[in-house]
Amino acid sequence: MDVDAYSYAHRRAWERLDYLAKRSQLSGAEADELVTLYRRTSQQLARLQSHSPDPELIAGLSALLARARGRVLRSRGDTWQEIGRFFTHRFPAALYRSWPWWVSVAAVFLLVSAGLAIWVAEFDSARTVLGISPNTRQLTEQGGAFESYYSEHPQGAFAAQVWTNNAWVTAIALFTGVLILPAVYLLFMNALNLGVSAGLMADAGRLDSFFGFILPHGTLELTAIFVAGGAGLKLGWTLIDPGRLSRLAAVARQGRATATIALGLVGVLLVCGCIEGFVTPSALPAPVRITIGFTAEALFLVYVFGVGRRVVLAKAEAALESSGEGL
Repeated sequence: MDVDAYSYAHRRAWERLDYLAKRSQLSGAEADELVTLYRRTSQQLARLQSHSPDPELIAGLSALLARARGRVLRSRGDTWQEIGRFFTHRFPAALYRSWPWWVSVAAVFLLVSAGLAIWVAEFDSARTVLGISPNTRQLTEQGGAFESYYSEHPQGAFAAQVWTNNAWVTAIALFTGVLILPAVYLLFMNALNLGVSAGLMADAGRLDSFFGFILPHGTLELTAIFVAGGAGLKLGWTLIDPGRLSRLAAVARQGRATATIALGLVGVLLVCGCIEGFVTPSALPAPVRITIGFTAEALFLVYVFGVGRRVVLAKAEAALESSGEGL
């Protein structure tokens, strides 16, 4: 074995391993790279020990691997730190970067729902076109199907069911967005269901009950669906218009952001499920229940436009400084 040539070929990888081993904090990708380089260097050291009589090189690599081993073991203990960083940096930043898309989805969705609600409430032709039964008293009367839906199951089981269902809906909206039309269809069907329910309750003179049961959980729940739809459509549009990057690189980058949003929304939807399971059907007065829903929504928006915006701006400033443009 030509030790000098072998060392020259792998020196950059060893220097990279040494750099990562000395860093105090590592991102998820850097931690994975550290483990990969550690394993590869271990194999290279074993090969050198079998074929090379150079004790200085072997001692240097052994010391490097000792440092890297300590960093690898320490990085495995940083799981909770990574989880915390996900919710304080990565998730809010991904939400903030995609906000024009999901705010646009929200505006169109609510306009469509409001238009359908007015059509159903004011025009008999809407029932014929949409195939709605002329007799909807069983749905709209006090204690009817619309209200009993929230209390006919045990609260814990209902909250879990709602969480699972909403997670499924948002996942479909996120990952069918790359095809655009399926995501648009899913969003329209949700807008249709909301608009028809509002229209029927308005026609029955029970719009106050509709908002009393929808707003506590629905405000944040619909926002989560808007975020999913907006992020999914952004992913689909990236495939059409990748910008300055190659199509593969642009879609890969946006795909990672979409996966980050998908993972973070699981937590948001857990909050929605708890509110829908325990607050919406509770005996609390409607204003109190609605206030709880609005508070959850306000906290989410502060999280996006406060925490998320600050993270994005900090990263932009750091990028400018590192490139020398901020001087």
